[in-house]
Amino acid sequence: MAEKNYYDILGVKKDASAADIKKRYRKLVRQYHPDVSDDPDADNKIAEINNAYETIRDKEKRAEYDAMLDNPFAGQSGGFGGQYASGGQGGYRWEDIKDQFGEGEAYGDGGFRFDDIFSAFGRGARGSAGGQSQRGGFGSQDSKGQDQHAEITVDLASVYNGDDYSIKLNVPIRQPNGSVEYDNKTLKIKIPKGIIDGKQIRLAGQGAAGIGGGKNGDLFLKVKIRHADNIRIEGADVYQTVNIAPWEAALGEKINVSTPAGTLAVTVPKNSKSGSNLRLKGKGIPAKQAGDLYLTLNIVNPDISTEAATQAYEQLKQAFADINISR
Repeated sequence: MAEKNYYDILGVKKDASAADIKKRYRKLVRQYHPDVSDDPDADNKIAEINNAYETIRDKEKRAEYDAMLDNPFAGQSGGFGGQYASGGQGGYRWEDIKDQFGEGEAYGDGGFRFDDIFSAFGRGARGSAGGQSQRGGFGSQDSKGQDQHAEITVDLASVYNGDDYSIKLNVPIRQPNGSVEYDNKTLKIKIPKGIIDGKQIRLAGQGAAGIGGGKNGDLFLKVKIRHADNIRIEGADVYQTVNIAPWEAALGEKINVSTPAGTLAVTVPKNSKSGSNLRLKGKGIPAKQAGDLYLTLNIVNPDISTEAATQAYEQLKQAFADINISR
């Protein structure tokens, strides 16, 4: 076979033990999982790795697959060889498969599954997968659909209070002839109160359709929190810049501030400096361990647009004439 076989994909020898195969599989999943990998082809690689592992982890499927590797030109009567080998009567070449499916168009995440190829070429041309579907063999295996990953942007207020969102999906549906059609689908999503930026919401069974009666995959939505420009978020802690007047900073006054936690009465300490933080414990994102809200003070000088304002600043200058400011 011109393409890498499943052992090559996992990077193990053909006589590798089940324990070694499992160990290698876990290492590859950690390396290429789309949530952690920077590889632009991570989705395709993880699908390829999963399909390889699902075959050779099963003793019976592995035996059938090994038989195919040992005799790839067996023709129709040889099971796998007749369907997937590069020769033999009624066989399909790997190039034919790529021409039919492209380099990856079967699913919305850009990847295709080998079981799709088995389904389309094994049953579509001759009505059965070279006799394997009647035996419950490789060509008719049930396989869970691929998990899908997407991002959802939610308002900070929704994170504080919990909220309902609706999202529209373009769901790929494989047809009996092997083609793919897309169906528009609207899902209602419950945003959990206290979820933090970057966490995922799992929607069971809302991923890609399963193969041969297998379960659908899951949909994982990565949460991105939308907020105002004067706010930044670090974990469950929220930092908000608050403008105050010079006299409020100097004299210390009680002010009302509109925050994600609601309108709060806050006392500005006397002689506050611009850039200092006021910590409001437990007023950050209400996660399992609630974060804190930090109000960063920003002293704003009024514009001098009138004669009265100019005179006021002159009086201020004279009042503090003895102040020595380090430059």
